[in-house]
Amino acid sequence: MKKLLHRKSSPPPAGQTLRGQVRRDARTKNLTPKLQIGEVAVIDHQDLDRIAAEALAAARPVAVLNAAKSCSSRFPNLGPEVLIQAGIALIDDLGPAVMELGQGDKVEVLTGSGQVKLDGRTIATGQVQTEQSVAHSMALARRGLKAAMTDFAANTMTYLEGEYEQFFDHQDLPEIKTDLAGRPVLVVVRGYHYIEDLAVLKPYVSEAKPVIIGVDGGADAVIEAGLKPDMVVGDMDSVGDKALSCGAELVLHAYRDGRAPGARRLERLGLEFVTLPAPGTSEDVALMIADDKGAELIVAVGTHMTLVEFLDKGREGMASTFLTRLRVGGKLVDAKGVSQLYRRGVSNLQIVALCAAGLVTLLAALGATPVGHAFFEVIGASFDDAWAWIKSVMPG
Repeated sequence: MKKLLHRKSSPPPAGQTLRGQVRRDARTKNLTPKLQIGEVAVIDHQDLDRIAAEALAAARPVAVLNAAKSCSSRFPNLGPEVLIQAGIALIDDLGPAVMELGQGDKVEVLTGSGQVKLDGRTIATGQVQTEQSVAHSMALARRGLKAAMTDFAANTMTYLEGEYEQFFDHQDLPEIKTDLAGRPVLVVVRGYHYIEDLAVLKPYVSEAKPVIIGVDGGADAVIEAGLKPDMVVGDMDSVGDKALSCGAELVLHAYRDGRAPGARRLERLGLEFVTLPAPGTSEDVALMIADDKGAELIVAVGTHMTLVEFLDKGREGMASTFLTRLRVGGKLVDAKGVSQLYRRGVSNLQIVALCAAGLVTLLAALGATPVGHAFFEVIGASFDDAWAWIKSVMPG
């Protein structure tokens, strides 16, 4: 997994001709692990969200070609701005023709006109996104924020009506070997600011020793941070073999009807796992497991926490994520809150060492003064008298 580049680059210059080999996949999350520096990413992703855009930016393609609109102005999604600020050309609304490009095709991208050419022939023309066009789309989206929130609320109620029993009376959890009762749990999702949050939480992990649950690709993030997951939860489509084989307990998130496409992969690797059919996202399932198995505290890394993040994802499944947070309640704490409030404790050994260092400094200071010399002579004479008395009373 590629790490994100956190420095802000200059916006992509207009009027250039960019060249590169095509790397195409309609699902952005399937594309980014394979995308190489300098390639041309071809996607079909309406309302590009921030997480997907950050994964694209980390791969450093020369351009991103989107068959759909990266911002339809239905709600203020954050993805286009991420790519523009990273200095990556984004050509939008190219239509289905661009998805017919072959893997490895060498194309030319004209950032002035938005044309995409193959062997000198224009195969699609789209809208070149700039800082100005993205700002305009975001302004339109904010005007429609009320409608977006209304849709989100309606989706939430629809989900709640259909999954009420599963949501509030979760009785179908499989037997979990990992003991979570009364312990802090760290749930890691490969989402918003997960790299930074994991870095600042290392002192907390070292002292609190929480149970670590990696959600799909979040398990890879845990290993890359120098930690080890105790459990991996997900449909197992975006987690690496190393994380799956690290010895963590595997919980396969399946559809409600029991279908679990990820089972074939785990069986092929010869790994033991338990299957959990459940609605919602794998992120929701991990939080519910931690809650239902008695976790004392749940610290979330990379999960959706704010209204903008919920709307940015722009899918009905986020209704379950919103409700899951209501269900878990006060146990759930965002990693940023923990990193700001947590102060690393001082161990007894550190206190002893500090006192010893202070005593040595004090004795050295005394020894350098006439008063100190007199003090040590008095102490020495007292020891001599005490030793003489001890010898006089000892038999023989």
